[in-house]
Amino acid sequence: MFYEQYEHNKDLQLISLVTAIAILLIGFSLCSSVLLAITHFNKKHYQDLVFSRYIGLVLLAGLCGLQVTHFFWLYADLNWVSEKGYNVLLFIIAPAFFLFSKPILLKNTRQNPKLIDVIHLLPIAVSPLLASWLALPIAFLLGATYLAWLANSVLQLHSEKENFKHEILLLGGVFIIAIAVAVLGLLRTSLPDKLFFNLYSIAIGLAFFLVQIALGIRPDLSLEVRESASYASSTLNNIDCASALSKLDKLMQMNKIYTNPELGLAELAHQLELSTHQTSELINVKLGKNFSRYLREQRINAAKVMLKNEVSASVLSVGLNVGFSSQSGFYEAFREIEGMPPGQYRKLISSSSTS
Repeated sequence: MFYEQYEHNKDLQLISLVTAIAILLIGFSLCSSVLLAITHFNKKHYQDLVFSRYIGLVLLAGLCGLQVTHFFWLYADLNWVSEKGYNVLLFIIAPAFFLFSKPILLKNTRQNPKLIDVIHLLPIAVSPLLASWLALPIAFLLGATYLAWLANSVLQLHSEKENFKHEILLLGGVFIIAIAVAVLGLLRTSLPDKLFFNLYSIAIGLAFFLVQIALGIRPDLSLEVRESASYASSTLNNIDCASALSKLDKLMQMNKIYTNPELGLAELAHQLELSTHQTSELINVKLGKNFSRYLREQRINAAKVMLKNEVSASVLSVGLNVGFSSQSGFYEAFREIEGMPPGQYRKLISSSSTS
C-alpha cells in the first residue's frame, strides 16, 4: 500500500514537472512569435517573398492560438481543445507551412498563389465538421504528408548543403520534433488525458527555440535558401557578366548606393537593369557570396575607412553613414566580418599607426 502511494506521488510530481515545463515553453513560444513577427517577417527579409511573408505571419498566429488553447487547458482546466476552433487551428498549421515554404524551396515558383493552391485550404474548411477525437489524428496524418514533401524539397538542395550545414542540422531538429508530434497525435487515445497536450506544447516551444537559433546564425535564411534553389538552371546565359560586374562595382564604389539603409535586392537589380534572380545569381556565382553578405561587406569596408580617417566621428555615426539603420546591426555585421567590434578595431588601427 505504501509503495503504491509512493509511486502515485512520484507520478504526480513528474506530471507537475512536465506541465510546468510545458507552460514555460508556451510563454516562450508566444514571446518568440512576437519577436519573429517584428524582427524577421518584414520587408527586408522577404524581398520578392511577399506571399510567404504574410503566410508566415498566419503560421505564427496559428501556433500562438494552439499554445494559448493549451495553456488554458493545462493551467485552468478550460477544455478549449475539444472545441471546433481548436480543430481549425490544427488544420491551419501544415497547409500554412507548405504555402510559406513552397516559394522559398522550389525554384521558379511564382509568389502569387494559384487556383490549385486553394486545395490546401479545403481541410481547414472541413475541420469544424470533425469530432475532436477524429480531427487530431487526421490533422497529424496530413502534417506527415507535408513533412514528406518538405524532406524531399530540402534534399534537392544537396549541392548547397555545405553552405547551410548548421542551419540544416537545426531545421533537421525541427523536422524530428514534428515527426515525434505526429506520432504522438496518432497515439493520443493511449496517452493520459493531458500528457499529449503537455508534450505538444513542449514540442512547439522547442521548435521555436531551434528556429530562433537558425535565424540567429542566418538572419536572411529565407532569401538565401530561395537564391540557392534558383540556380539549378542559370539565368545568366544571355548576360554580359563582366559588364554587369563592372556596373555593380561602379554603383558601390562611385555612387555609394550601399549608404541607402533601404537598399534591397530588387532596387539593386533595377539599377543594374537585371531581374532579381539574375542579380542574385551574379553575386552568388561570380563573387561567391549572397547579396546580404556582399552588401554588409561593402558597408563594413567603408566603415573601416571612416573609423581610420575620421577619428572625431562616433562609432554610431559611422555605422549610420555607411547604411546601417541601427547600432546593433552595425556591431553585429562588423563582428561577423572583422571578428571584433568597431570600437576595438579603431583602437587597434590607432595604436598600430602611432607605433
